[in-house]
Amino acid sequence: MFARLSLAMAALALGPSSACLASTNPASPPAVDVAGGKALAAKCAGKEGFGDPAPPVRIYGNAWYVGTCNVSSVLLTAPEGLVLIDSGPADAVSSILDNIRTAGFDPKRVRWIVFGHEHYDHVGGLAALKRATGAKVAAMTEAVSVLSSGRPSADDPQAQEIAGFEPVVVDRVLRSGDMIEVGSIRLLSMALGAHTEGSTSWSWTSCEGGDCRKLTYLDSVSAFPLGTYRFRDHPARLDQFRRTLAIVEHLDCGIVITPHASASALFERLSGEEPLHDPLSCQKIARTAQDRLEKVAAK
Repeated sequence: MFARLSLAMAALALGPSSACLASTNPASPPAVDVAGGKALAAKCAGKEGFGDPAPPVRIYGNAWYVGTCNVSSVLLTAPEGLVLIDSGPADAVSSILDNIRTAGFDPKRVRWIVFGHEHYDHVGGLAALKRATGAKVAAMTEAVSVLSSGRPSADDPQAQEIAGFEPVVVDRVLRSGDMIEVGSIRLLSMALGAHTEGSTSWSWTSCEGGDCRKLTYLDSVSAFPLGTYRFRDHPARLDQFRRTLAIVEHLDCGIVITPHASASALFERLSGEEPLHDPLSCQKIARTAQDRLEKVAAK
């Protein structure tokens, strides 16, 4: 896994399309739909449920936030079809479908659904969304058995208390560095393998006119053991977490999106309260996660 992480790190640092990135203009701040961002933040104020409905808002270019108040589902659009990142939990499926329609797109044109990691709040709606859209599901090799069974891995630090979900058939098995392509959408995968075994981050380029930006859906790198799980009893998992965080700390993520919006202040950034692009975003996330990991490991 570490070798695969190292190889994919170079690809993610370069970005999915050097041709498009050549026209990127990092010196100017990217445009933000402030009104849409403020509406999203207002709707979600005080909401804590994973499935609480939220309005859609354009993040940048062809990337839309279509998730809930607490779970980030991202829709990428192209004339040839759509790609959805993260299904949310089962009770979020109807609102995600509504958000896709409200944004002006037909859910039946979703060609692929991918996700960050195989926990019910991020893949619980996969099976229902697959039926509703006719899309195919792609996942890392390490996530296939969990998706097929609907049960978290026994080695998952949260396995003792986390809920299961409806099983789903995986149509394409990925390795780190593989690409999902639909028209101009070029979605690059990167295995992280810390929060869960199948944990995956995704990067792509979105453009507004000639201003192209790199975006990254950075999967969770937080250590949250549940039940009697203790990281010090699992040194291999602890080492994997540390290696993953070391890699994330050196990534160029561009505009970062996290599975839970609050982890990267996404709503504040979409509202114009904070810059949409922070060049040090991944470094800050990695260092915060490192502090948490070491505190948890010391208990």
